[in-house]
Amino acid sequence: MHPPPPAAAMDFSQNSLFGYVEDLQELTIIERPVRRSLKTPEEIERLTVDEDLSDIERAVYLLSAGQDIQGTSVIANLPFLMRQNPTETLRRVLPKVREALHVAGVEMQLTAAVSFLTILQDESVSIHAYTHSFLQVILLHLEHRDTGVSNAWLETLLSVIEVLPKETLRHEILNPLVSKAQLSQTVQSRLVSCKILGKLTNKFDAHTIKREILPLVKSLCQDVEYEVRSCMCRQLENIAQGIGTELTKSVVLPELIELSRDEGSSVRLAAFETLVNLLDIFDTDDRSQTILPLVKSFCEKSFKADESILISLSFHLGKLCHGLYGIFTPDQHLRFLEFYKKLCTLGLQQENGHSENQIPPQILEQEKKYISVRKNCAYNFPAMIVFVDPKNFHLELYSTFFCLCHDPEVPVRYTIAICFYEVSKLLNSGVYLIHKELITLLQDESLEVLDALIDHLPEILELMSTGGESSVQENKLSSLPDLIPALTTAEQRAAASLKWRTHEKLLQKYACLPHVISSDQIYYRFLQRMFTIMMTNNVLPVQKAASRTLCIFLRYNRKQEQRHEVIQKLIEQLGQGKSYWNRLRFLDTCEFIIEIFSKSFFCKYFFLPAIELTHDPVANVRMKLCYLLPKVKSTLKIPADKHLLQQLEMCVRKLLCQEKDKDVLAIVKRTVLELDRMEMSMDAFQKKFYEKDLLDQEKEREELLLLEMEQLEKEKQQNDGRPMSDKMFEKKRRDTKTTTQSLPKNIPISVPGPSSVTPSTSKEIKKSKLIRSQSFNNQAFHAKYGNLEKCASKSSTTGYTASVSGLGKTSVLSLTDDSFRTRNASSVPPSFSPNTTLPSTSRGTGNSLDPKSSGSKDTQPRKATLKSRKSNP
Repeated sequence: MHPPPPAAAMDFSQNSLFGYVEDLQELTIIERPVRRSLKTPEEIERLTVDEDLSDIERAVYLLSAGQDIQGTSVIANLPFLMRQNPTETLRRVLPKVREALHVAGVEMQLTAAVSFLTILQDESVSIHAYTHSFLQVILLHLEHRDTGVSNAWLETLLSVIEVLPKETLRHEILNPLVSKAQLSQTVQSRLVSCKILGKLTNKFDAHTIKREILPLVKSLCQDVEYEVRSCMCRQLENIAQGIGTELTKSVVLPELIELSRDEGSSVRLAAFETLVNLLDIFDTDDRSQTILPLVKSFCEKSFKADESILISLSFHLGKLCHGLYGIFTPDQHLRFLEFYKKLCTLGLQQENGHSENQIPPQILEQEKKYISVRKNCAYNFPAMIVFVDPKNFHLELYSTFFCLCHDPEVPVRYTIAICFYEVSKLLNSGVYLIHKELITLLQDESLEVLDALIDHLPEILELMSTGGESSVQENKLSSLPDLIPALTTAEQRAAASLKWRTHEKLLQKYACLPHVISSDQIYYRFLQRMFTIMMTNNVLPVQKAASRTLCIFLRYNRKQEQRHEVIQKLIEQLGQGKSYWNRLRFLDTCEFIIEIFSKSFFCKYFFLPAIELTHDPVANVRMKLCYLLPKVKSTLKIPADKHLLQQLEMCVRKLLCQEKDKDVLAIVKRTVLELDRMEMSMDAFQKKFYEKDLLDQEKEREELLLLEMEQLEKEKQQNDGRPMSDKMFEKKRRDTKTTTQSLPKNIPISVPGPSSVTPSTSKEIKKSKLIRSQSFNNQAFHAKYGNLEKCASKSSTTGYTASVSGLGKTSVLSLTDDSFRTRNASSVPPSFSPNTTLPSTSRGTGNSLDPKSSGSKDTQPRKATLKSRKSNP
């Protein structure tokens, strides 16, 4: 940056100083109104209230002698006074409120309307007392000159009508309404009368309605002001529901027919919308002979009328076609369909000949209305599929669907993205027809469209993978090769934006992919991306979503070598990472592992790397681990995991003795008490933990079947001399609908590992295992991934009291590497015997079997190996 020129330097000459003085004088003038706005001592004295006054006395004083803002405050506090002392409030405060409202401004009036409604809803007083004290005040201000105030009091009155007895309604409201609805009254008074009549209809019997209410309704439907006719027309729906079908046909329908031909467009629009909403009341003859011609005429004239009519028509078109379905002739059916198609492209064919900066305001407003019409058409698209029959979708509506998905306006594409799942369900076996449109919306330039689509992305992809012609092909979604690039592109675009919630939601929805695409495709196209997000993204919810989705990918990965590679990366790059942030994310991942996998899986691969973080140099990591320890302990089973329990106790004792951070130490002490209260889960089933143990056994069985699937696949490759691809397995797995519940109920709790599958096993046993292994993966994701969501943390117990009772007397304990040895073969289900080496479960040691290295405190992360455990033959 270059220094400012000398002329720009501050000049302290006399002329310059005079300039500064003038500037200061201007600032003084600006500040004067601020000083004048301050309260004088006299004003402060006038606003001061004696603190010894009770709430009732203070309210009376402020309403009598206070300013408007103080009176408004008292009226806003009126519901509290009614709950506290209703008798005194009604006797002393309410008369003052009535006096204040006579000269009150808009703010006080609005506050009073809300307070009166709150008192009614709180039921602070009886209906009789409320009617006697409040009803006349409400009726008095219904015709306030301010429209907002009048509407506020009207809303309060309509709520009061719901609870008033019939006699009170007749004398206090219905009888005065006869004069209020006359032409001699103001327009505001007649509009209020229309809305009150619509509410009163449901409170009286048919005879009273016919004799006293319907004459007023007819009079208001023929009012000289179009606002009154339109308002009364919109109340005819409520009136029709109150008087029954017969009176509706004889009284309401003729009025609607006449109003549908009214000279005012707003009146015709109100009549049309009311007819659509009342379609269910009329029988087939009325629909075909009376309503259908009216609707046909309305549609034909809509393009010549105001665009606002088109907006309403496009919004109600789906309901209209559904209500009139079955009475259309083939020609009428075709006309309505063509009318809908025309609305779907309304405004797209016009060229205005202006640049964006020179569009006239009237053209711009018209285009906005056209966008609303096309948006409403997108909203009604599922109803139109029903109208034409899903079998005729390709011939009748596919081109329209294509146009809506490629519409130049975001609101239209956003709406069709919301409806995409409904469209997919309706098409059923024809869902393959809209594969390309799914790809188009996934690649949409607007993240709003993507956000709307991914709400039901798992269900859409499941329909795509199981419905229609794609179900008979060799692999999932084989007819949709662009799906994976579209999904990866969508994720990258979401990651590059500032809308992290969309990114988080997308990563959460990717958890469905194991049910949709092959394990290898997930491993090579998505798994590494989840790692990258966990390591580099700056948004915590996004990192956690990526972590959970990665755990689900790992859960359903079918190759042991790939699983071990992922576990190794998790431990080395996160658990033993140099960044404390990565180590925190490792603990998040451990929590997801506990939720998604079996107890044995966590104990085998993640138990020791997790508790090793008790030595972490960062207090936040140790603190987070302390919160996780109860869940970690819940994965242990006694007596098989007794040695892991001892190591957990040793780590907790070391934290209690050596922890210097006061916040961490406080959490450690609370955690110790919680761990001491926990009850341990046993190897054998216990009645107390039966459901949790059964769920864990189911998870362990599924993990075993994954290994059996891989082993049987290798054997088949060797026997047949050709590879058995994922495509063939996915096809067979879908063909087999055997659930995991269909497995034999007498399966032993100790599940045999792969070592039990010897070459001498009969072909029949292998075949049955293959069927079971093929079926479980498909069933695990049904019912919206129920097994994953229902998994709760397991309860367990151990005696920590004895371990920590010597706190204060015990010297600092040094843990030897023997305490971090992996569990022996007898305590590990043989189904998890690894064929490849994994990272060490100890961050601070190079070799857990070398006693010389136990005292080293290398701060750099290092690798070691988990010794492979083999099952006993």
